Amino acid sequence: MNPMDSPCSEQPCASLLAGIHSPADVKALPEKNLPQLATEVRELLINTLSHTGGHLAPNLGVVELCIALHRVFETPRDKILFDVSHQSYVHKILTGRVDRMSTIRQFGGLSGFTKRSESVHDAYGAGHAGTALSAALGMAAARDLSGEDYHVVAVAGDGAFTCGTTLEALNSIASTTRRFIVILNDNEWSIDKNVGALSRYFSSLQETQAYTWLKERANYFLQNLAGDKTREQALRLMTAARSLISPLSFFRELGLTYYGPIDGHDIRRLERVLRLIARHNEPAILHIITRKGKGYEPAMQNPTKFHGVGEYDVESGKTNRGAHLTYSEVFGRCLADMAEQDDKVLALTAAMPSGTKLDIFRERHPKRFFDVGIAEEHAAIFSCGLAAQGYKPYLAIYSTFMQRCVDMIEHDAALQNLPVRFCMDRAGLSPDDGPTHHGLFDIAMLRAIPNLVMMQPKDEAELCCMLATMNGINDRPCAIRYPRGEGEGVSLPEHPQPIPVGRAEFLHDEPGATVALVALGNMNHLAVQIRELLAQRGVPACHINARFIKPLDEACLLRAAGQCRLLVTLEDHVVAGGFGSAVGEMLQRAHVSADLLCIGWPDAFVEHGKLHQLRELHGLTPQAISVRILQRLQSIPSSHHD
Repeated sequence: MNPMDSPCSEQPCASLLAGIHSPADVKALPEKNLPQLATEVRELLINTLSHTGGHLAPNLGVVELCIALHRVFETPRDKILFDVSHQSYVHKILTGRVDRMSTIRQFGGLSGFTKRSESVHDAYGAGHAGTALSAALGMAAARDLSGEDYHVVAVAGDGAFTCGTTLEALNSIASTTRRFIVILNDNEWSIDKNVGALSRYFSSLQETQAYTWLKERANYFLQNLAGDKTREQALRLMTAARSLISPLSFFRELGLTYYGPIDGHDIRRLERVLRLIARHNEPAILHIITRKGKGYEPAMQNPTKFHGVGEYDVESGKTNRGAHLTYSEVFGRCLADMAEQDDKVLALTAAMPSGTKLDIFRERHPKRFFDVGIAEEHAAIFSCGLAAQGYKPYLAIYSTFMQRCVDMIEHDAALQNLPVRFCMDRAGLSPDDGPTHHGLFDIAMLRAIPNLVMMQPKDEAELCCMLATMNGINDRPCAIRYPRGEGEGVSLPEHPQPIPVGRAEFLHDEPGATVALVALGNMNHLAVQIRELLAQRGVPACHINARFIKPLDEACLLRAAGQCRLLVTLEDHVVAGGFGSAVGEMLQRAHVSADLLCIGWPDAFVEHGKLHQLRELHGLTPQAISVRILQRLQSIPSSHHD
């Protein structure tokens, strides 16, 4: 595998990366050596991420840009912010972390995103789209207030420009500061192919078709009507017309000087233009055209797959898929099947058709599928409008990104009893991506909202039944959360049947049980192991699959609380404000003084790592939970429950 044609292909040459320990080393390189450096960076990324997984395609696309940035600017004095920051691996390599790249996204290793506590060169931490311009503008304003003169550079992909916060920041730049640099990295992709008017607009910036047409017509005119006077008139006409029709007027009206578009893989030109921009005391935007996945053929052919990829074979680009369908795949298939029977079913997402597997729905029902780009808030209210007109919108967004929709879920959906179906993929732990992507807060944010139904399935078969349940809820909004990755491999129902709203189920009803294990969603498989471990210690336990977060099955839970010495809730969510808290509040309302032990993630931002490592670290293995239960039982007086 040869990711790029190396300038040293004819004879061996020493590794340049071995001598890169800081941006100063990048600046010291002769210009003629920069293509070799770019080649070595790509080779390192391709080979390293084949073992660790990570965001390969985005980083391959910004190699030359990052080299040019660190040759022109001086971090940490100058501030370089990356929107989302999954494309910051090259920045990490060039800022003294090359020796730790094998640890990226591994437990205790480098984060897959910029992280302020990881390096002084990481000016701002990120993980969600649309934050770079606003944060960078705040830094520029702080610089101006302090009378300093460092540069602030925000690097954002074209997909981020569909995000409301990016547009709000653009609106404020000219009125806030006179020294600010935006780099628009235009590769026509976020995770999937970009959609919408802004995507088309950026294409027009590259092509400027109206001006091209005008120029061609003017040339024809000049050829047929020769003469200096006529030629001068035509040229004046072209200049005036370009100022009217050029899409560059958008940025001009915002007070930004536009540069580009230029080839984002031409290091020499990038460096020259960046030095030019840095000399001028004005807000500016540099538009670069890059190729996502550049230098690695499998990634260029399939940038969606290699946006965020697991382990893969370098030679073929093949990845290992699991033995079972993922929850996302089951969701996409089941929803597409439901739409065959119900023409009111619609599917929506925010730039994530492949991630949520709504690409399955899109293929079968293209006219009933909507991708709004990176605009989660708009997606939520757009769904409300559809629901107000009698349709059944299913909005699928990762839990961590659905956080942006809380206001819309409350104010637009719940307050008006609009039956939008909010489908939260990647709920719970998203192990390798870390705290910016864990879906550990959605229950706490949503369960206080009136009129909302919220549920979580124990397996993929129950997911299908819960989707059928949602389809029958037409008088209020509802939400479902389901985890990342493979399901349990259970058989899917051919005709999923709705579950009565608010009805839990006893998976194991143990006569004379001392402990009641009330598990939510994917914690049910842990509950089975915990029950077996407790049985080995002579402690009988019953097992309840909660199913519903709101409304709770109060009759079932009160029965368990009345029969057992200890009620234990298990959830893939932070304990603070979560499912266990809801059970505790219910017991209090019912004036039941049952002993309750809530098991879940701590009131903290959980780091990145493999699932088993994080569960071990935070005491969420079956063995650790069993020990906590036994210790709690010892602290409860035997007469307390009599």
